[in-house]
Amino acid sequence: MKATSVFYALFVLLFATSMSAQVLDKGNFLIGTTAGFSTAKSNVTYSTNSGEAEGDGPAALQFNIAPKIGYFIIDNFALGIGLDYTYSTVKEPNRDRTNDSDLLFGPFGRYYLPVNEDMALFLEANFGFGNSSNDQFIGENRQSVSTNVFAFGAGPGVTIFSNADIGIEALFKYNFARSRFDTENLGIRTTTTTNTNQFDFVIGLQFYFGGVSKIGG
Repeated sequence: MKATSVFYALFVLLFATSMSAQVLDKGNFLIGTTAGFSTAKSNVTYSTNSGEAEGDGPAALQFNIAPKIGYFIIDNFALGIGLDYTYSTVKEPNRDRTNDSDLLFGPFGRYYLPVNEDMALFLEANFGFGNSSNDQFIGENRQSVSTNVFAFGAGPGVTIFSNADIGIEALFKYNFARSRFDTENLGIRTTTTTNTNQFDFVIGLQFYFGGVSKIGG
């Protein structure tokens, strides 16, 4: 019951504020990019009957950039095409550093929910198709493996309009990726399928051709 009341209050708030909010007109274009960067370092604790010992765990670095271009087929709703490039590197103790790079290409859709003259919430979903090149240790042998990747992402975001044409945004997304590759070691061929679930927070900048107009303005 409480959840229903919260959703109803949000609906009323969005409806009321949209009366003086902005609108992204049909026929406009958007072009821009989002970017993300993260690092991680871990420690490992080993417990035995004789006590505990600590050591270094894997350390990782990841960078992502995703440019896109879209067209508003109706007011506040855009469809478009985007690229998504991710580079990551992992260093494990007593092993060489391994690298992974993903390049995906595919469609996206975005629907804006006006809040006031300078802000809009939005929902975005995208599909990606492409390939990944990464290093794998097969036994003690290091191999460079190329794989085909399918990915899907969706999540909410918020855009702050700094003027009539530029939006600064933050986006929280759930991403799912599925990849498959074949390897061979000592005459044994192995097919590996990997499903990845990941949550990302990214920031971005979008330019709106045609600008942003106010409802009733």
